[in-house]
Amino acid sequence: MPTSIFSLFGIKDLIDILLVATLLFYLYRTMKVSGTLNIFIGVLAFVISWIVMYKIFDMRLIGTIMDKFVDIGLFIIVILFQEQIKRFLIELGSHKGWGFIAKAFRSKAEGDDENKWILPVVYACMSMSKSKTGALIVVKRQMPLEGYERTGDVIDANINTRLIENIFFKNSPLHDGAMIIDGNKVKSAGCILPVSHDTSLPRYLGLRHRSALGIAQATDAVAIVVSEETGHISYAYKGEIHLKLSSTELEHALANLE
Repeated sequence: MPTSIFSLFGIKDLIDILLVATLLFYLYRTMKVSGTLNIFIGVLAFVISWIVMYKIFDMRLIGTIMDKFVDIGLFIIVILFQEQIKRFLIELGSHKGWGFIAKAFRSKAEGDDENKWILPVVYACMSMSKSKTGALIVVKRQMPLEGYERTGDVIDANINTRLIENIFFKNSPLHDGAMIIDGNKVKSAGCILPVSHDTSLPRYLGLRHRSALGIAQATDAVAIVVSEETGHISYAYKGEIHLKLSSTELEHALANLE
């Protein structure tokens, strides 16, 4: 009696398929957030074509050519997606399911102090919103931002509302760039950020909003914007931008970042 294909399919194969599907889903989500989804789909299409032509239909000539590309493809993918791979691994390591590991290496004082930056930032944004003072504030999460910090001037001062307002005062030499906060420290100001080229953004949004979305696509940081034209407060996080928030909505959103 011939062996049924279902008899060869065991629980281990099911787990294997689920793991691959989960991996592809996380990769898809990471690429979508970072704006490189089309490149990811192109790479996936190439791999599927290679499997079909070389492994299934045994087209040896085209298969051999594509096989050579696959041999060096891993290195090309690492070069193309180094930031996305880093972000994927950080998201995997910071997943809620691994929270007990992080707590083992974090002191109680650090856990209590990690959100102390929220109120000074919210109060500063409220004040700057009323006076229509433009601002762009980036708050580091897990991914390092040293490369962006070096594009500005080092501040390395304890965070407080008045300091933030003075940095973004219209006559300040640092008001046009971004401020980067790490923990409860203002690390640097006047920083240059990557600009998002997302075509779905409303055309009336300026460089600050596009830079906020750009850093939110490239890293896991949260970027807060105060519009110089309207005074509206917005924030960008995980590749999405949220517009026209009240101070209460901003505080709630920052306090509940995942």
